Amino acid sequence: MKYRTRKLIKPADLNGNGTLFGGQVLKWIDEEASIFTICQIGEINLLQKKSTIVTKAMSEINFVSSGNLGDVIEIGCDLVSVGKTSLTICCEVRIKSSKQTIIKVDKIVFVMVDESGKPKEHGKKSIN
Repeated sequence: MKYRTRKLIKPADLNGNGTLFGGQVLKWIDEEASIFTICQIGEINLLQKKSTIVTKAMSEINFVSSGNLGDVIEIGCDLVSVGKTSLTICCEVRIKSSKQTIIKVDKIVFVMVDESGKPKEHGKKSIN
């Protein structure tokens, strides 16, 4: 797994217990996973709106540990499988300095859709 994105945990990212808010980290995961998927497909121009990808599903989300104020976290994604209209990836968020996992998501399914929101084949048999 390659870790391409880093985030600094700031006060606005914390929950009532003073640790990283789960909703914030899930937002970061969805954004990073979307960008990863777009890069894998390589043919989407979001400004032209002819096609795009949408998050279809996430598997069980496993919060392993917490992040704290000032921690730098890394977000990594990897390809799991390729379907006709979909890509499935996995994602892990960890603390950069200690490599301690904060959260793992085994499967995030993205589907390519056309202008009307209907699934559209992306034309990839496999992705490198």
